[in-house]
Amino acid sequence: MQASALKKVILMEEKKNPGTPDNNPGNKNSNEGGEKPKNEGANTGSNRNRRPRRPRSNNAQGAEKRQQGEQQRESSAQRQRSGDSNRPRSSQRGGRRGGKRGGSREPHYKTPANVQRSSDGVYTDINQAIAANKEVQQERLNTAAKIDTNNKARIRFTPLGGLGEIGGNIAVLETEKSAIIIDVGMSFPDEEMHGVDILVPDFSYLHTIKNKIAGIVITHGHEDHIGAVPYLFKELKFPIYGTPLPLGMIKNKFEEHGLKNDLKYFRFIEKRKPIKIGDFEVEWIHMTHSIIDSSSLAIRTPAGIIIHTGDFKIDHTPVDDYPADLQRIAQYGEEGVLCLLSDSTNSHKGGVTPSEKTVGPTFDRLFSAAKGRVIMSTFSSNVHRVYQAIQHGIKYNRKVAVIGRSMERNLETARQLGYIDIPEDIFIDAHEVARYSDDEVLIVTTGSQGEPMSALYRMATNEHRHIRIKPSDTVVISAKAIPGNEASISRVMNHLMRAGATVAYQDFSEIHVSGHAAQEEQKLILRLTQPKFFLPVHGEYNHIAKHAKTAVSCGVDERNILLMSDGDQVELTTKYLKKVKTIKTGKTYIDNQANAEIQNDIILDRQKLATEGIVMIVAQIDQQKHQLVGHPRVSSFGLVPDKDDKKFAKEIEAIIETYMAHHKESTAELEPKIIEDDIRAAVRKHILRKMKRYPLIVPTFYVV
Repeated sequence: MQASALKKVILMEEKKNPGTPDNNPGNKNSNEGGEKPKNEGANTGSNRNRRPRRPRSNNAQGAEKRQQGEQQRESSAQRQRSGDSNRPRSSQRGGRRGGKRGGSREPHYKTPANVQRSSDGVYTDINQAIAANKEVQQERLNTAAKIDTNNKARIRFTPLGGLGEIGGNIAVLETEKSAIIIDVGMSFPDEEMHGVDILVPDFSYLHTIKNKIAGIVITHGHEDHIGAVPYLFKELKFPIYGTPLPLGMIKNKFEEHGLKNDLKYFRFIEKRKPIKIGDFEVEWIHMTHSIIDSSSLAIRTPAGIIIHTGDFKIDHTPVDDYPADLQRIAQYGEEGVLCLLSDSTNSHKGGVTPSEKTVGPTFDRLFSAAKGRVIMSTFSSNVHRVYQAIQHGIKYNRKVAVIGRSMERNLETARQLGYIDIPEDIFIDAHEVARYSDDEVLIVTTGSQGEPMSALYRMATNEHRHIRIKPSDTVVISAKAIPGNEASISRVMNHLMRAGATVAYQDFSEIHVSGHAAQEEQKLILRLTQPKFFLPVHGEYNHIAKHAKTAVSCGVDERNILLMSDGDQVELTTKYLKKVKTIKTGKTYIDNQANAEIQNDIILDRQKLATEGIVMIVAQIDQQKHQLVGHPRVSSFGLVPDKDDKKFAKEIEAIIETYMAHHKESTAELEPKIIEDDIRAAVRKHILRKMKRYPLIVPTFYVV
């Protein structure tokens, strides 16, 4: 056994020292054949430090010592490797430069089991400092942990408009005892809503909770947020809270609708100052958008803080030099936000939305190149866009004619309130335009969405009282089509181009910039607020679904996000977010020319007339003979061509004669109403079988 152990030790020694004289016969210093080396006994560099060769021995004790020495060397190597693993990476590389990289290494520093946070933020132990900073990062990214989950309060949020559509924004935030309305906006009709100018929300739910509504909260002055306020006040009246410009615009509407006595409900607020409204404490926070004096809302509710962005974008260089109050939003985020409601309109757009100021250089190029009149059309509420156009008009020595009632009113309101500063003497009336040379005139007007009754449309079709389009005119449409209005804009552009005008619409990317946040701006708000729950608002379903994905990428738990539709009532507590019921919603159709509501059945009849046509039948029936008196009068519209009118009338007459033949033997007195219903059914069946149409049929029968 001892001999076997000794043999293993010898083999190991031979492997470690392959160049020793015993196992390297080619070594020049070996003593081959008993011949004496030439340099024997000399102190040369080759053998100066060479350890004397230990003679072989069969002594077991010597073998045990060698074995112990080998074990000690292995132990020392292990300690060396362990020490290297705890050194910085640069130290490890320095000790074995040129060698191959090893496998995976352990972390440089190990997190202590118990982190001792320093009161002054200074540490002598680097591991404690690393652990403390890691905790700080986790706390910073989880401000929702500050929310008191023992709070049992519940609040409900109900959008009555603005979801599943663009525009018509209105929502209700309520507790058991109190409620506030956030915005009361209108929307635009589609092409099938014949004779309808605007749509306003159905206020039925507000009637059911009217006794606990404490007020209306307005975020900004766009039509899709304030346009329906006068129609609500004709049914229900509550205090209206908002900043000066939005309420100033609502004041103009009230005067138009004969509601001057209701101006007493206005409550003008100061930004950054929380206002108590029912069970809620509401603070208006300055936000940038495509209209002056826009705001986000910080609403302190019994359950926690809710941030409502309103419509927004993050413009760091706005025209009025008042950027978004991100500091205030961050303060609320640090406190702990229960829920964020955020604008989703541009959620598919990557990057950031350009500043409103980027439109200025485009205006400069267009104005400098124009040889005749410049006609600029945009949204009437986009005061900063109008202001920039007027500034460039002044730069190129042009007088300014503002045409369009809503634009005149909004611009004058902004001037009176001091939001913009424009000299009075540069303005002229529409009838004065002809007194000036074409290159001295700028016309700012409405109609950027191709509305048939707008000033621009009437100019393009030669229906305007004072202005007609000339071939030397440059028309700038500084707006983007609202979904559904593309065809209307195309029509007005066709009219303008037929008149010979130069039209700038989408020729320049900076001719219009959006007022809504793109993805990076949405992410910024999400990161500043770090909400526990998230409700994307303002947009169609695909917009809010995309916004929800952006929120997940910013750390919001997917289970804490709910995608809503109009009428979905959501209950919110510190522990959960869930839909509890559906509220009745809808739209009311408004004819602006008559300033009156259009009933739903009228719209349906108009749609049927437009798609299916109409048939009118007038006939006389002899009471005694039960037969037609003369020929019936048949008129149709939108069903058969004029050349086939007589043929179609004969077909209808045959149907009536067949019907009367079946009743000829009857002695009962003829009832016109019964005859009309029966003839209507028979004619409908005939037209469906022959033409596959469902026209509106109006029979009128007289019994004589």
